[in-house]
Amino acid sequence: MKYVAFVGGMVFNSHTERFERANIVCRDGYIVDIGSCFPSGYERIDVTDKYLIPGLIDVHTHGIAGGDFNYASENKMKRMCQAYAKNGTTSIMATLASQSMTKLFNSIYAINQNRLNDECDKANILGIHMEGRYLNPKMRGAHSAELLALPSVSELCSLFNVMMPAPAHFSLAPELEGAHEFIKKAKELGATVGIAHTSASYEEALEALNLGATSFTHTFNAMTPIHHRMPGAAVCSLNSKDAYTEIICDGIHMHPAMVQLAYNAKPKDKLVLITDSMSATAMEDGEYQIAGSDVIVKDGRAVNKEGVLAGSTLTLFKALTNMMEFCGITLNEALKFATTNPAKMVGADFVGSLEKNYRADLIVLNDIECPKIYDVYVGGNKII
Repeated sequence: MKYVAFVGGMVFNSHTERFERANIVCRDGYIVDIGSCFPSGYERIDVTDKYLIPGLIDVHTHGIAGGDFNYASENKMKRMCQAYAKNGTTSIMATLASQSMTKLFNSIYAINQNRLNDECDKANILGIHMEGRYLNPKMRGAHSAELLALPSVSELCSLFNVMMPAPAHFSLAPELEGAHEFIKKAKELGATVGIAHTSASYEEALEALNLGATSFTHTFNAMTPIHHRMPGAAVCSLNSKDAYTEIICDGIHMHPAMVQLAYNAKPKDKLVLITDSMSATAMEDGEYQIAGSDVIVKDGRAVNKEGVLAGSTLTLFKALTNMMEFCGITLNEALKFATTNPAKMVGADFVGSLEKNYRADLIVLNDIECPKIYDVYVGGNKII
């Protein structure tokens, strides 16, 4: 059993959105108390005058450090999860791009072997996000056309059964034949559905929400542009008070003014920062692959041979600080977009906040005006 206490720090309270001086007492990787006490027999970690925030949660990421969840071996996946943690992301939804069913099953098997993190030396894989196959070919982005398919309830059930335990999240274009039945079945099974890679009209997107879809995948990207007479899925995303709106806050996928628009339009508990990161993240420029397409990365910008954006090289911590800069907000105001909101979006009720019974995943900062990562802990264990 491991007993550890973080003593003297300024702890972020996700409910009040304020920093409060307190000790965090952890046992076996989970927080058992936050307050003034420091029990005897606990390892003391002095964080006096430092700031403690929850570990970040990325619900849409394909890869990092040269690895891609579609192709990575179990050992490579471990190294990927260590890279996520070093960059402040302590929980992820391993995201799979379009692929054949056989290869998807193989990828899911490899991911599931890394779901349990007994060593607490890397980011935890919460579940699987299937961003692929069921996309509109006209809005496929970097996904290879030959790997796409119409939504199928039988495929959904087969995939869901091997993706368990939950959470399981599917992205699809709701205008495709079979999409309505897919959404309803996914809801029945307990999976969540995001609207993605779509030319859906405003009304078609709204109908998908009414059927059970709960989010919009990388809003604005791979959606029809906003038009005042044909608002489309992007405007439906901004107008919805209940659905979650994902955004890629890198200044490449979205102009800062569009980030501001999303921030001003959405209820603050429904905006979610994602990376849509690919294998080149935390790597040098060069040649990579994603979704069956060859990708060139130059100056951190990833495009396929057609010049289409092919994921990002963004880390979630950088997305968080970008959000602060683009919208002129404080860290206190921005944190929910990378912690509590994504956790709620996929139904992970044990991460995203520093409170009793939550996993002891936290980032230590020296400063909150211009935040930089000082230390990262997963399950109370320091990431080296």
